[in-house]
Amino acid sequence: MSWLILLIAGLLEVVWAVGLKYTHGFTRLIPSIITVTAMIASVVLLSWAMKTLPIGTAYAIWTGIGAVGAAIAGVVLLGESASLARILSLCLIVAGIIGLKLSTD
Repeated sequence: MSWLILLIAGLLEVVWAVGLKYTHGFTRLIPSIITVTAMIASVVLLSWAMKTLPIGTAYAIWTGIGAVGAAIAGVVLLGESASLARILSLCLIVAGIIGLKLSTD
């Protein structure tokens, strides 16, 4: 169950990371509310997951999901570069996340 909670926390990190772009410096109300809510929920879920998961593993996976998700969202939603080097680098992060998960069980 902790792994599922951690996954949801990571996905919420993607929401708030992308949401920051749409808040325009927290000057737009609805995107700001969504972003702050996602921030709080993400950190709360991360803390719940850390009750049973090692801190280093949980935090690294949480940030990895957020980084990869935000980068993919940037490409899909904002037209950011999808260069080969960028995609390969994201694959390395995913490999690290998988490695951490497999080494924890």
